[in-house]
Amino acid sequence: MMNKELQDSLEILDSELKKQGISRRDAFKVAGLGSAAFLMGGSEAQAATSAVASDAKAKIVIVGGGLAGMSTAARLTNSLSNPDITVIEPASNSVSYQPGNTLIGAGIYTKSDIMYNTKDFVPSGVKVIKDKAVEFDPENNKVMTANGETVSYDFLIIAAGLKLDFGRIKGLEAVGELTTLGDASKQKDVFGDSGVTSIYTTDGAVETWKQMQKFVADAKSGKKVKGIFTHPNTAIKCGGAPKKIMYLTNSRLEEAGARANAELTFYPNGGAMFGVKEYHDAIVNQFKARDMKWQYKHNLVAVDVANKVATFDKHWQEKGEYDADLEEYEMVTKHENVEVPFDFMHITPPMKAPDEIGNSAVGSGKGYIPVNKETLQHVKYKNIFSLGDIAAVPMGKTGGSVRKQYKVLVDNLIATMEGKPLTSKYAGYTVCPLITDIGKVMLAEFNWTKKPTPSFPLDPTQERYIWWLMKVYMLKPMTQYGMLAGKA
Repeated sequence: MMNKELQDSLEILDSELKKQGISRRDAFKVAGLGSAAFLMGGSEAQAATSAVASDAKAKIVIVGGGLAGMSTAARLTNSLSNPDITVIEPASNSVSYQPGNTLIGAGIYTKSDIMYNTKDFVPSGVKVIKDKAVEFDPENNKVMTANGETVSYDFLIIAAGLKLDFGRIKGLEAVGELTTLGDASKQKDVFGDSGVTSIYTTDGAVETWKQMQKFVADAKSGKKVKGIFTHPNTAIKCGGAPKKIMYLTNSRLEEAGARANAELTFYPNGGAMFGVKEYHDAIVNQFKARDMKWQYKHNLVAVDVANKVATFDKHWQEKGEYDADLEEYEMVTKHENVEVPFDFMHITPPMKAPDEIGNSAVGSGKGYIPVNKETLQHVKYKNIFSLGDIAAVPMGKTGGSVRKQYKVLVDNLIATMEGKPLTSKYAGYTVCPLITDIGKVMLAEFNWTKKPTPSFPLDPTQERYIWWLMKVYMLKPMTQYGMLAGKA
């Protein structure tokens, strides 16, 4: 029976689509066949998920029970006739819908809209160890937990996600390292009522909405206010979120008739709005149309919460000495600290793999799990696979990426169990529903070609209401009841 939340979402979507003269079938093409089939139900869903179960047997351990880990566990359960799967996950709410944080931060969702209990999404027969993996012994196929339990495996899947490294920023040392769904009390204590916010923790997203309302109210009262939004010098999950919350702040100001009193500026560490030129160009035009400003190559290094001043490392390159042999100039990176006052500030924190994983034998020099970017198999240990935010895969840190990755991983893990070649390939597909306004989304889809790869025959650089409907009403239930069932 279809979950009531999903059924309610479908009814809302159908009503809105009817007004637009679009069928649900056509709309779901954007989500790809697997997701569309699941949400349409009936024979298409059965055809999309039916497969001959493999009789291969092995003890499989999954480190991380979030979206990536539990979706993989579900698909393995569907694909093996005699599965033996253990998930190591300490949190009781690990599968909650993290992409909804952006909508919480702008007052569109509430926290209760995205919170779920992990136990409700554990596939039948899967064992869960409610603990944290802290030591890895890949030579002997063992994982040790914080409580001292040793867990052996034939195959290991690492899907543990990332840490939010607020403590790397001067002035925020007391916040330390957080997880999106973990205890964010230190963040709340340090940020206080200062206007400093971050939607990268769920409780932080709740506070963001409170601070955003104060910011809008100040602007509406006639006060001239400044809002700043950052993007760090590390890889991050959901790379579009720093811009989404800026767009939504702009939208709330417009809604209040207070936009003229607010200056909004984006400070990314990089030199572009987006890694795909077509989307970069579209975003620049959107920023210009909304009178939103930006300063490239600014990395946040310090925050004076009490005095509401952010310090950025502004960096650029200049010509150095001339190399006569190479017939070119050496390029020298220059740095300058720039102080920026603010009334409202959204911080996207630096991110990293958990130290106990990144610094272990299964990690790499950069902390992430080194895998073949197409097969998702560890480059050194052939019985280890990884996916999601912690995998060293370019452009692969969104829920949409995981939707492609977990199917590839399951195919290749079973092929390895059966002694067959790994033929399934992840092509780098990533999707970012970039919220540009309340009621508008630009659906940025791309892969390693760094070219738009739209699933629907519409200009992908255009903001559309239909993508807003998909984002707000459909992606959450599709994720919770499609991916976490191993189907979508």
